[in-house]
Amino acid sequence: MGSKVAIAAGLVTGVIVGGMVVGGLVAFLPATGAAAPTPAPTAAPTMPVAASSSPVASSSPVASSAPADSPSVSAGASPGTSAATAAAAFHVGQPAPRLVVPTVGGGTIDIASLKGQPVWVNFMATWCPSSVDELPLMAAFAARYADKGLVVIPVDVREDEAAVAAFTDGLGVSLPTGLDKDGAAQSAWGASALPVHFWIDKDGIVRDGALGGIGPDVMATGLGSILPGVTVTP
Repeated sequence: MGSKVAIAAGLVTGVIVGGMVVGGLVAFLPATGAAAPTPAPTAAPTMPVAASSSPVASSSPVASSAPADSPSVSAGASPGTSAATAAAAFHVGQPAPRLVVPTVGGGTIDIASLKGQPVWVNFMATWCPSSVDELPLMAAFAARYADKGLVVIPVDVREDEAAVAAFTDGLGVSLPTGLDKDGAAQSAWGASALPVHFWIDKDGIVRDGALGGIGPDVMATGLGSILPGVTVTP
């Protein structure tokens, strides 16, 4: 009986000692469930900013591409119309079309008889507001440059003489005024829009043209084209 007790006690002691040894070994081993260290966040690389592809307006003046000897057209060309096309519409650089019309108060205007003198022809109408503003200015230019041989001729289109006479009298204008009663002259000159101006030099060549609604600046430019050597001021 005593020997059995001794054996049992020895087994218990061995188990205890073995447990202690295993426990010690476990204490020295690294914990397998420990979380791996989290790397420090790194800043995302900065992307270079591309230069804008939008066009930038230049502050440098842009020189005109028109040749120096381009035909002169004072005003009236539509946007996008070339200088050559606008000049052709006003007969610039060409002999003036025929113009023979009766005048208010009697008589006849024949532009062919005025060769040797600079001539300003204006197709107009009494119902046109621009004509109200333009005719007095035209009369003032006619008086100022009469000594240069300038002849200024308003031509009324398709209205009776009495209405035209009352109109010019009311404006205090005494220019020789033609009467294009049937619109034939208007058609020959291509003056579809009223008023319209043509400046003809002493050789009978149209040098400039403009649609109506113009002021003294444009008028002076037109006159300058047919009065060589004269400084025309507005």
